Amino acid sequence: MLRSMRWEAPSIPTAAYDPRLLREQETPLEIGKNWFLDHKILAGGFVRTSNLSQVWEEQVDETRIIKTEGLTTCLDPGQGWTINTGGWNFLKKQECWKGHEQALVTTILKETKQTEELEEAGYRSPTWAVFEALQQINSARRIGGEAVMSAPPFFQSAGRGDLLFREGKEGPTVGIWDSLSEQEKESWLEEASTMHKWVVWCKSKKGAEEIRSFELSGKEIISKNDETKSKEEKNKKNGIKKKAHRAGRAYNTGHVGSKATSEWQ
Repeated sequence: MLRSMRWEAPSIPTAAYDPRLLREQETPLEIGKNWFLDHKILAGGFVRTSNLSQVWEEQVDETRIIKTEGLTTCLDPGQGWTINTGGWNFLKKQECWKGHEQALVTTILKETKQTEELEEAGYRSPTWAVFEALQQINSARRIGGEAVMSAPPFFQSAGRGDLLFREGKEGPTVGIWDSLSEQEKESWLEEASTMHKWVVWCKSKKGAEEIRSFELSGKEIISKNDETKSKEEKNKKNGIKKKAHRAGRAYNTGHVGSKATSEWQ
């Protein structure tokens, strides 16, 4: 009786799904010295381990650029900056920056300084989840605002004022109002008057502030409150200087789809 009982169902061991073993082979290649991540991998592959983070160096004209631990740093004396390596690699591949890498280095310097000034004044960039939800409202292709290194890559076109971050198809636009200068705001409003679909993301007004023109031509569709005061009070109590993200509102000229509005429930 016991011999005929099935104690467990037949199964495939997880080891069966393990990758195939690499053949042992000697190679003189050393990562970061005579072999780099963009070089062709030897036939059969090989494994190298390192107890230190690898440093990659680029030369843009007379400017040294190093990449390590996910960050890219410009070592130009007096004009240094640090951004995410993913952002640097992404920008270099954009058509408007190909062959103009030195201009990109200078632009990033100006953009980082401007971003620091905005953040000191209380500005906080929306999260990517907010950007994606705003994009879905009108299937936006373009974002107007933010900085060259912080504009989300899932928009086909991006820029602020006369500065083009990357080229792409024109169409429905998302405007990040509080990241624009006064001159850029005027320029955006003039451009928006010719658009059929746009969405503006801005911070909530305090008290009886002046009505902005897009509030008259658009309709408020989103009001996102995140209990900013309570978060800042809690941070202050815990000795944290970080400011909480401010509440925000979105105004729209197009039709809001159920998929977009559901992001904010």
